Order: sequence, then C-alpha cells, then structure tokens
Amino acid sequence: MAGVRRKRGRGRRGRRIGLGVLGALVVLGVGGGGWIYLKLDRSIDTFSADGVSGDRPAGSSGGQNILVIGSDARTGGNKALGGGDAQDVGRSDTAFLLHVYADQRHAVAVSIPRDTLVDIPPCKLPDGKWTEPRQRTMFNAAYSVGETAKGNPACTQNTVEKLSGLRVDHTVVVDFKGFSELTDVVGGVKVCLPKDVYERDLNPNRTDRGKQIFRQGVQEVAGQRALDYVRIRHGIGDGSDIGRIKRQQAFVSALLKKVKSDGLSPGKLFPLADAAVRSMTVDPGLGSADKLISFAMSMKDIDLHNTKFVTIPWRYEGARVAVVEPDASELWTALKNDEPVGGDGDGDGGKKGRADRASYGEGVSVGVYNGTTVAGLAADAAKSLSSHGFTVTGTGTVTGREYATTVVEYAPGLKSRAETVARAFPGADVRAAKDGDGGGDGGRSGVSVILGQSYVEKKKEKEEGKGKEMGREGQEGGGAASGGREDARSADDGPCSDLSYG
Repeated sequence: MAGVRRKRGRGRRGRRIGLGVLGALVVLGVGGGGWIYLKLDRSIDTFSADGVSGDRPAGSSGGQNILVIGSDARTGGNKALGGGDAQDVGRSDTAFLLHVYADQRHAVAVSIPRDTLVDIPPCKLPDGKWTEPRQRTMFNAAYSVGETAKGNPACTQNTVEKLSGLRVDHTVVVDFKGFSELTDVVGGVKVCLPKDVYERDLNPNRTDRGKQIFRQGVQEVAGQRALDYVRIRHGIGDGSDIGRIKRQQAFVSALLKKVKSDGLSPGKLFPLADAAVRSMTVDPGLGSADKLISFAMSMKDIDLHNTKFVTIPWRYEGARVAVVEPDASELWTALKNDEPVGGDGDGDGGKKGRADRASYGEGVSVGVYNGTTVAGLAADAAKSLSSHGFTVTGTGTVTGREYATTVVEYAPGLKSRAETVARAFPGADVRAAKDGDGGGDGGRSGVSVILGQSYVEKKKEKEEGKGKEMGREGQEGGGAASGGREDARSADDGPCSDLSYG
C-alpha cells in the first residue's frame, strides 16, 4: 500500500485501537438524519487500498465482514496517551472480524489475539514492490510489514483473509485519541476490576507500584482512564493478551449499552457521531458520509443480546498463541455460511447460544439416511440437525450402494430448503431426487440427506482434533481455551461477566 491518504490534510492520525467502532457505527445508524451528512463528510479519513491482495477469497452472498484493527503506534500527536515507541510504525494492538448477518439483526465479533502465529502474505511496500510471504509470524506484525509511517491496514486485511478464508468487505481503523473523545462524550462506561490496579500494572518497568489508578469492583471510566483499562495487561489475572481481549470485549459491550440506553436527541447526536467519525479511518468503500451512514443504517436493528463476542479457538504454544484446528475452520465455515455462533456468555454453558444457532433450520423437515457401512451415522446427524432447529422426519439406511460424498436430495419445489440443509454439511452435493430413488424406508420424499464417507472423515477429524487438544492442555498447563461457539459473551452481559482469563 502506498500510504495513508488524508482528506483536508489533517495530521492528527496515529495511534490506533480497534475499540468503540461498534458504538460509533450504531450511533451513525440509529441517528443518521440528513442534517449531519455534510458536517460529518468533512471529518472522514480514508486510507489507500492499493495494497489489498489480488488473490482474495470469493465474496459471500450472506452477510458481510468488517475488519476492525488497531495499532500501538505512538505517532501523530498521540504519544502522551501512553506506551510504545514514538518512532515505530506500530502493530495491531487489537483486531477483530465483525460478521453482520444477512438478516441485519445479528452480529458476531471474532477477536484475533495479537500473539497468534499466522502466515503473513505478500504486502505492498512504498516503492511498489511486494514483500516475501512470512510463515508463523505474530499476527500483530502484519500491520508494520508495509513499512509505511502509518502502518498498513491492507497487510492486516490480507492476513485475515488468508487466515479465515473469508472476504473482508470493509476495513476500519480507530485511533486512541478519537476513542478517548468518544468515551468522554458518552459520559463514561461501566467496567469491572478483579483487584486494585496500580501504575506498575500498566508499566511493568516501574521499580515501585506507583499510584492506584483503579479500585477493585465496578466503576465508570472515560478518557484516559478508559484507555488505561483497555490497555492494561500485566498484574491482572494471568497477564495475558487473552485476558485483555476479554476485558476489551466487555468494554465494547458496555459502550454499546451506554449508547443504546442514553437515547439520541439531536443535541446528543452530533457530538457523539462527530467523535465516532473522527476516531476512524476507513477504506474507500466507506469514505463518505453517505456511504458510511448507509452502511451503519444496515445495522441499526441489531439488538444488544444478538451482538456476540468470541475469540478465535486458540492454545498457548510457548509464549505465543496457536490456532486450534479443526475448531477454527468450523468457526470460519459457520460465518461463511452465515450461521449463528456463540453462546450467551451468561453461565448457561452455551445452551441459549445453541438455541440461537438452531434458528436457521426452523420450519425445514428432513429425512436422514446412512449411505455408508459405518453404524450410527444417521442418528448422529439427526441429533446435530435437531440442534439447529430442523425437524427430522425419520432415519434409515440406504441399500444397494455406498456414497463417497454426502448428498442432499430434494423433491420439486424444495431446492431452497435443501440448500438450507446443506449448510449443516459443508461440501455436500445438492441435487434433485430421481424418480424411484429409494432409501431404507422404501422411498424418500421431500428433502433427504444421505451421509457419505466424507461425513465419516469429517467426524473422525473433529474427534481426533479434540483429543489432541486435550493432550496439549495437559502438557502446557491448561493453555487451551474453547474460544469458539460456546465461549462467547453478549453485548448485554454485565461488566463482570466472563472475565475468567482477566
């Protein structure tokens, strides 16, 4: 990427942190009156996207993906806000991929720990050349690979697309200074601390503990104190970035809740929307008030309870974080198929989360048949389909042949229902049923799924992956976490909820 392009030549961008953007977009969405268009249009900064890879995943017909990235850079007049090297290009201190579902009523944000080992694809340098790919490099380094003074959002976008297999529709960067202003405008948000926090917890290089900056328990923070809260890592819990991610997720939840609860009178709207926009740098696709507000309006009906936060499935690998498979691939596949993920994070073990995931199969009836010689598959798949809300009309075994690939068959007029069933079986072949095609019950009608050897292999891979992960936990002292569909919080959870790693 050639660099950062600025409108109106304002030299105030620098420190980036990927927090508060959800609140910013909601503010714009629920209050997007025409009177603010011209005022906000002059405040929108965009970055060049010419460093985005030409080798990208295909777009999805369901939902859209927004990458929110932040950097620990200390340039642009933000150094006083704490930490980092003022001469450094910066690294993505915080990053999550926000998936907004096609129904425009649900969203999930997947956090990617900064210490995660990933492959970084080629990145465009200022001279137009492209870097060599890097293997097993810390994720936060992707932001600085492009060697530009303001970092390289395109490099991080390329890395996330390679990691997830999902196409990023938009990329948003948020800076510390603007974020600080945003928390001031809303009058502070509630946070939770498990213990008293001192200056040395923010700066472990101090020789003494310094002054107390937070007390134990629930309290309201804004401005610099809000930044201190989301940055703090050492001295709380296990001192890990995973713990900080959980606190950051809780903070964004609290910010969203505060924005929603305050109401948006015209007197409150513009200062809040103005602070939100001034905290962001966006890709050219969102580079005008008209585009940004139109995009935000598409999310105005997302309820707090239906906004989920999860972390990519992970485990410790020494001092770094490794992605856990096949759990991570299953998470990305679910998002690619626009399927809900994540439990409620309210101590129910994900039961309500499973109910959320069930919704996409409601109203669809399906018969389940075993097309292999492996016993018990039909019952296993029927249980899984029922958990997604499907009505299973019966199970059986296909006679006379074995299937290599899972097939979803449908009677005339039921293709769309068959495609819904196929979402539960990635890679399945969807086709019209042939006349006279029979199953174990003497004949199939409506929509039927015939399980092939591919289902057996996927089931085996999943079981083996979980077994290996359990072994790693024992070897590394419990360094793994589920981090996927059951390890989630909702934006309406309390500030002290699900902070077990922090």
